[in-house]
Amino acid sequence: MQAIAITALFSAVIALSLFYAPRKVTVGGFFGGRAASGQAPGLWTLVLSQVTTWIFARSLMNAAILGFYYGIAGTLAYAAYYGSFLTGGYIVGRMRAQGAGSVQDWLLQRFGAAGTMAYNLVIALRLLSEVFANLLVVGLIFGAAFPGVAGIETLAIVAVGLLALAYSAWGGLSAALRTDVIQMLFFLLVFGAALVALLLRPGFDIAAVLTAPGASGAHNGWVLLAVAALQVFSYPVHDPVMMDRGFLADPATTRKSFLHAFWISALCILGFGFFGIQASLEGAAYEGQLLGTWAVMLPGWVFVLLILSLLVSALSTLDSALSSAARLVVEELRLAPRTLWGGRLAMLGFAVAGGALTLWGNQALFDAVAVSGTASMFLTPVLAAALTGRRVAVWAYLASFVTAMAGAAAYMLRDLPAVAALLYDGHKYEQLLQICLVVLLAGFAAVACGSRRVEAGQAG
Repeated sequence: MQAIAITALFSAVIALSLFYAPRKVTVGGFFGGRAASGQAPGLWTLVLSQVTTWIFARSLMNAAILGFYYGIAGTLAYAAYYGSFLTGGYIVGRMRAQGAGSVQDWLLQRFGAAGTMAYNLVIALRLLSEVFANLLVVGLIFGAAFPGVAGIETLAIVAVGLLALAYSAWGGLSAALRTDVIQMLFFLLVFGAALVALLLRPGFDIAAVLTAPGASGAHNGWVLLAVAALQVFSYPVHDPVMMDRGFLADPATTRKSFLHAFWISALCILGFGFFGIQASLEGAAYEGQLLGTWAVMLPGWVFVLLILSLLVSALSTLDSALSSAARLVVEELRLAPRTLWGGRLAMLGFAVAGGALTLWGNQALFDAVAVSGTASMFLTPVLAAALTGRRVAVWAYLASFVTAMAGAAAYMLRDLPAVAALLYDGHKYEQLLQICLVVLLAGFAAVACGSRRVEAGQAG
């Protein structure tokens, strides 16, 4: 009965998204998000779009899983990544003040084609991981909901992927913005109801939740919080979904949208983490990315709402990731003509590649965050210097990039003997902290050697 309810309600959300997508779309609307009248998106359209594309299914699951294992420390560590709205808003504001129309535009002015190529490689990997991870969560959910049905995970991944592609490919960024609003409002409704039910649950103790050590102890949660603190400055810049929305409206509206998106998304992540922490406090067994755990411990209707909120967030992130992929391929890489069909073919390519990666078998959802977050750290020393009036040499930029990519590869391949010999003999999050520190030290050293202060009039 629960599985049927989840499927029916999620189907209704998809149908509503298809209905709400714009009927007419221009090339400018497809790539730039403007309405048919040419009007830029308003404040709350930007806020809801930013939030719903950042509290995506993978993030919600990560917050809950980290809460289960590491208690409040784990949940706070993941919530810390949402400080990216504050750092991202600051960076966007500085770039726009220096005359840039996008991150790539800003990089091109300073580092030429080499600068944009390195950056575009990182965000292409980021977008691919978004499509992969959210489709993977869809498969995990339907696999848990229909445990006796062979091939249900693959069928759900293909079906949801195709439906998200259908309305995304029709309207591009303008469709993503419109549907994000309705999807976010629906998410807040169903997740809010589930959270209230948890808070009113007999035996729920907020003091216990806020001091919980988790099933594995809090140590690695605090280590992960340190990692988040190191990555949070560069992390938003390698997310094209956030950055694309930073250049759509006027500066004042954009600044407010980042501030509102921060507190709303951080509260949602903390709230979802509570479900994982509560499971650990009740001594529930960890089963199937917590999906099986919740099915046993929560009332049926609360479980349905919780799963539905995950599916809606996955759908919302998919359409935004695909619209950003179209912009990357067409407007930045220029691998396809700037037409509706050029953008649609780019979306198709990313949807197919991301779907294929779900067959890879890696279900460690935080690994994608760790790898892409480490790769993005090449931007930290570059931005810290360039945004404060220093001219950074191209070789220093590329040295920082190579170091960060090597660090990301080291974390991904940490089980290989040759790599393991270079890393601290401890938990993978302790190894990640070591990698991040080395990446930052090497990057700052390169930028310090390869930068000089210039006059304000020359800094742009």
